[in-house]
Amino acid sequence: MKSFAIKQIMLGLAVTALVAGSIPLAAAQDASGAAATAAPAAASGAKPTKAERKAARKQARAKKNAELKKLEDAGYQPGQNDPNYPDKLQKAEKKAGVGAGASQ
Repeated sequence: MKSFAIKQIMLGLAVTALVAGSIPLAAAQDASGAAATAAPAAASGAKPTKAERKAARKQARAKKNAELKKLEDAGYQPGQNDPNYPDKLQKAEKKAGVGAGASQ
């Protein structure tokens, strides 16, 4: 009976830790930071329209495709099963002048 109670307590603690870990912490900001983030939302409207969201997705896709094209022109082959994957990608990024990878 004692080990069952201990298991229940440990399970409860694990669940509590899991839930507490998924809750984002509040970030402190000054009044100027709050005003700066609120101003663009008020200027462009509360919620972007469907057409605006579609245009933003299309623009982001075009940007990613252009970046991939630059990397392919610099020698990167994304379809290749390569054991030296990160090194070749970073080399192509440096050669193409594309943004640095996530590992830096």
